[in-house]
Amino acid sequence: MATALRHPTAVSADADLTLRPLDLGAARVTGGFWRDRQTANHDTSIPDGLRRLHESGALENFRVAATGRGPARGPIFADSDVYKWLEAAAWEYARQPDERLLAEQLEITRTVGGAQQPDGYLDTVVQLRRGKRYGDPAHDHELYCAGHLFQAAVAQHRATGRTDLLDIAGKLADHLVREFGPEGRPYVEGHPVVEMGLVELYRETGVRDYLDLAARFVEERGRGLLHEQDPQLDLTYFSDRVPVRETTSPEGHAVRAVYFAAGAADVAAETADRPLVDALARQFEAMASTKQYVTGGLGARWEGEAFGDPYELPSDRAYAETCAAIGAAQWAWRMLLSTGEARYADQIERLLLDAVLPGVSLRGDEFFYVNTLHLRADASPDTERSAANGRRPWFDVACCPPNVMRTVASVGAYAATASADGLQLHQYVTGDFAGGGLSVHVETGYPFVGTVDIGVLDAQDGATLGIRIPAWAQGATVDGRAVGSGEYASVDRRLQAGDRVQLRLPMPVRLTTGDDRVDAVRGAVAMERGPLVYALEQIDQADDVVLDDLRMPAEPEFAEVPGPGLVEGDVGLRFTAIQVGRAGRPDRRVTATAVPYFEWANRGVGPMRVWVPRV
Repeated sequence: MATALRHPTAVSADADLTLRPLDLGAARVTGGFWRDRQTANHDTSIPDGLRRLHESGALENFRVAATGRGPARGPIFADSDVYKWLEAAAWEYARQPDERLLAEQLEITRTVGGAQQPDGYLDTVVQLRRGKRYGDPAHDHELYCAGHLFQAAVAQHRATGRTDLLDIAGKLADHLVREFGPEGRPYVEGHPVVEMGLVELYRETGVRDYLDLAARFVEERGRGLLHEQDPQLDLTYFSDRVPVRETTSPEGHAVRAVYFAAGAADVAAETADRPLVDALARQFEAMASTKQYVTGGLGARWEGEAFGDPYELPSDRAYAETCAAIGAAQWAWRMLLSTGEARYADQIERLLLDAVLPGVSLRGDEFFYVNTLHLRADASPDTERSAANGRRPWFDVACCPPNVMRTVASVGAYAATASADGLQLHQYVTGDFAGGGLSVHVETGYPFVGTVDIGVLDAQDGATLGIRIPAWAQGATVDGRAVGSGEYASVDRRLQAGDRVQLRLPMPVRLTTGDDRVDAVRGAVAMERGPLVYALEQIDQADDVVLDDLRMPAEPEFAEVPGPGLVEGDVGLRFTAIQVGRAGRPDRRVTATAVPYFEWANRGVGPMRVWVPRV
């Protein structure tokens, strides 16, 4: 069987980009930290996810829809969970061919195809429960499900060379063009993602109508079309209040907003629309500087799963949905390709390590939907999503688990790019990467160790190596030469096979001071080391230490100690803190231990905090 070795975000040949993704087979994680995460994803998350899709009824909906007999089960967007699982399975098959996994993909693909209507329409819950197509664009998620189908179909084709799911997706996309294309009616879907899906489908098939329809959806949002359905709708929630070119900061439902921005970035790349790229860059900067948690988490409000106002970032009520972090990483990746600016690669690093990875247990069998930054003692688990419950095996609204699965399976795609000048390394991952006339092998103990060894396997004359130096990495060196942070260091000597390049990133503990415009963290600090945010977890403290009473001294001294041992080579931080006395007792000095935030709640759930008030 021929294999279409194309990158998860492969672009068209004439896309207007500064950097280009590597081919799928040219970016491979071969060991280290992320290989362990991918192994857990392969061995546990993906098989468990398939079982949960059977149990939830999401897969059965397709079989029922094929006959038209029986009720639908699950939420209106249940189809999308199946599609995200199919995408995860495809990328995992590309990473590590597994005939069982391929057979499962193809069986589910046949089941999906059986539910498709003769004119190409496909949405099982609407078919079974609503009856009327496109009758409630704000809430029915028909195009949201379609977008995830398109992404899954492209993934399956790129990973396996098969067109089974791609044929289904093409029929549905052709139907959407007839309904909403140049001769169709204006339409805004309540939940974006179809924009990304249509552009990916255009890239895979070359059908220009798909790109044109994505561009139309991008331009129509923000003009109040949803009010024609219901004047009482909150347009902010749906990112339908302000046109994309006039938006100054993402607002409303966080996942919707970042998915839409990522889709707009895809359209901008494929249509050479630099003013749109500039508008998206301004929005990203506003989000990162005023609406993003120190962990990278996005979404301050439980109500509406939404962004709050600028600097509205409560720690204990942080929503920070796992899906929002994934969508933001997708947006940052597209901005990195368009601009070549290191700040977007910095964002991807923070999002993956400190906002996405906490959303799945290290065993790969349980998930957080909401990623709080502070869990108080005796916190009440008032909803299924509350962190006080610990991670859950699945959710009634199950968007996050399969989203994590597809992200972890394809994480190597974010590590490197190519340009006419050479190869660029953005994320420090043990693996093999080839493009731009260079082929390299990377070895590293990152994110716990700051040494990255790069061996040149093959090199064409004149090819250069660009290495991202994180903004936090003051004092970094490349082969002993001091390099600036927040930019790319260029290794432009004549490279040849057998050459070695070493990046050294100092990793002292950094105390990040809370912005005094954020009420919840005014006068507090967060601990960071390298790319990782740290947290105090009750299980690591003495029995008489009360986390909510701890204070950070003016000049703390940190000792690096072995971490909990949940991840190979993990590093903990030990320091002397002040515990405030209560009920007439004096303040006292206590020993406190912090662990990487992504590791918290893997040994049971209990009190935890990221921000620590200063004395």
